[in-house]
Amino acid sequence: MAPQLRVALAQYLSGREPADIAAEAKAAAAEVVIFPEMYSNGYTRFDPADRTARDRWCGEALSLDSEFVGKFRKAAKIHRIHVVATLLEAAEPKPFNAALLIDPNGRPVLHHRKVYICDFDSPELACGRGTRFAACDIETQTGKVRIGLMICMDREYPEAARLLSRQGAEIVLVPNCCNLAADPVCGDVRIAQMRGRAFETVMGIAVANYPTPRCDGHSFAVDASGAIIGMADNAPGLLIATFDLAAIRQAREEDRFRWQI
Repeated sequence: MAPQLRVALAQYLSGREPADIAAEAKAAAAEVVIFPEMYSNGYTRFDPADRTARDRWCGEALSLDSEFVGKFRKAAKIHRIHVVATLLEAAEPKPFNAALLIDPNGRPVLHHRKVYICDFDSPELACGRGTRFAACDIETQTGKVRIGLMICMDREYPEAARLLSRQGAEIVLVPNCCNLAADPVCGDVRIAQMRGRAFETVMGIAVANYPTPRCDGHSFAVDASGAIIGMADNAPGLLIATFDLAAIRQAREEDRFRWQI
């Protein structure tokens, strides 16, 4: 059998139990499940002019050993699946918009803090800025796969994907919270942008978004040629995307001039 990786994109509103979603993903033969951005509080907003509201929002930040993260670790271990958990991570002097890749043993193997934060608006103007992009190998049914993480606006900067590609990332997982297909200003340009980004860096990319009414859904995945291999509508649900690892690896070898620049 040709090597493949089935990834589940959890297009659900915050509050649904991680174990239930992990079980659904496992039943669909997925080996990885990604949650939308800042799932711990649903990427809630606050009034920037209200200092009390800002402090209250920052007070929702959680540590990596919190009960919330523990639910994801437990879900990963019980259902033997990789899980990308997302949260407002407690830190001083500011919390971080963070994602944590957890392996099927319930162990965190990759930790990403959003680098390109939306520091021009609530809620992220209260957040700190991450400093790096990193990739790691995960074990799957067909062997090792190298995975990278970005969060929402990270994907809008070409250097983010290029750094991950140069580290050998084959697939990048992207928790998200914004309109993807029907943005009032830019329409579906973010989808087109990711198609181009995948092509120019020769990686597969999966973007997990919130359904309506929080965002407009349309979680999607593209292969290393920029072709869309799966897209949801705007309703809650689980999207399964199957990445052809052989095709990605062949493209990374034959088209290495693109990602090595």
